[in-house]
Amino acid sequence: MEPTLLRILDANLNRAREGLRVLEEHARMVLDDEAMTATVKSLRHELQRVARAIGERRLLAARDIQNDVGTRISIDSERVRRGVDEVAAAAAKRAGEALRCLEEYLKAVQPAEAAAVEQLRYRLYAIEQDALLGAPLRRRLRDARLHVLVTESLCARPWWDVCERVIDGGADVIQLREKSLTDRELLGRAARLRELTSRAGVLLIINDRADIARIVCADGVHVGQTDLPVEDARVIVGRQALVGVSTHSPEEAAEALRQAPDYVAAGPLFSSTTKPAVAVQGPALLNSLAGQAAVPLVAIGGITADRLAQTPLPPGVQIAVCQAVIGSPDPRQAAEVLKRSMSDKR
Repeated sequence: MEPTLLRILDANLNRAREGLRVLEEHARMVLDDEAMTATVKSLRHELQRVARAIGERRLLAARDIQNDVGTRISIDSERVRRGVDEVAAAAAKRAGEALRCLEEYLKAVQPAEAAAVEQLRYRLYAIEQDALLGAPLRRRLRDARLHVLVTESLCARPWWDVCERVIDGGADVIQLREKSLTDRELLGRAARLRELTSRAGVLLIINDRADIARIVCADGVHVGQTDLPVEDARVIVGRQALVGVSTHSPEEAAEALRQAPDYVAAGPLFSSTTKPAVAVQGPALLNSLAGQAAVPLVAIGGITADRLAQTPLPPGVQIAVCQAVIGSPDPRQAAEVLKRSMSDKR
């Protein structure tokens, strides 16, 4: 293998390994994602196997830093990163480009290793998508405290005014829950709400309708016990979008966790006018799930500020409210009180 080719392979092995290492640190320290960290680490080790197959000593011997004209070429944009997500994005691109170079040049000398690098590149693309799209959404969901469900018929003020006010009041997640609108009406409302929540940095979840969520690029969909299973909902909304599930008993909760949703809503915590026929679970269901759920838990059902103040919840539990906020004459203040109450519990 001629020295020039060895230099190309060595340079791109280094670029790929460096990029993967940055992605691994992002998965480990920023996203706190154990599975992604392990996946990136496995790619680094597989790339090291490729280096051994080429010959590590001859790669090192061919290295010529002093005469490499590329070391003296740079552009200003390479020197600045606007936050950790941009660091990860740049690392993913760098690693992907390096893997493509490795693949192409290895075709000339070691086709089997070129094919192996091609598969590494495809795996990297999936990691890049998850790290830059899905994982940040899950991180934002993990940090949320207050979900507000919006149904126009329960609003004390015009629904759009309510949405603006609850966002001002600190809602982290808005769930659009409209079961009687036509598809066209629901689509228009969801699209308008997507613009508002995007500007405000608030997550948007569409109740039941994975198709509507996909069309408007909502952050996710929430399904009930008679709606699509989690895996089928993911087929529609995309692998990176959030999928949450409502549960009302230990059995339903266990089945929901088996489906690996992004969050589980459990309740009713108190008697609820929106679902009067469902048996009240109190905090017992949440307490039973707290030790076994690796995803956020969301308390639902009949929650008010007064009731919440008197009810201990497991650490980290979030709340989803409807009429207590959207049915208030001042939805902003109602959201603020509940958000403050959740802050006091953490």
